[in-house]
This record gives sequence, structure tokens and C-alpha cells, in this order.
Amino acid sequence: MAQTTDRGTPILLWPFVAVWRILTAILELTGRILCAVLGLALMAAGVAITLSVIAAPVGIPLAAFGFLLVVRALF
Repeated sequence: MAQTTDRGTPILLWPFVAVWRILTAILELTGRILCAVLGLALMAAGVAITLSVIAAPVGIPLAAFGFLLVVRALF
């Protein structure tokens, strides 16, 4: 069997690794916030559409989709 060794990042590349990790964290946080805001907006629109009884078949799935987006943003 072949053994693999866990080799760390060379010291000269640490600044690039640090910048990459910070950029990744910022983009992940931005995506989560955007997902939560979009989910809340879709839930509000779905509830508003559901209040008119005729458009309820469109509003209920829209609100459910918004709820799922908010759940995805939180976890």
C-alpha cells in the first residue's frame, strides 16, 4: 500500500493562502446573507400573494421556497 504524507503549506506561500482563506470566508458570508434576504423576500411575497385566495396555488409554493432558502442560509 502506498503511504501518503500530510505536507503543510510552504512558508513562502502562507500570505497567498491567508488571502485566499479570507476571500473565501467573505464570499461565503455574503452568499449566506444574500440567500437569507432573498428567502425572506420570497416568503413575504408568497404570503402576500396567498392572501388573495385566487393566487394561493402560486403563493404557497413561493413562500415554501423562501422558507427553504432561509433554512439553507442558516445551516
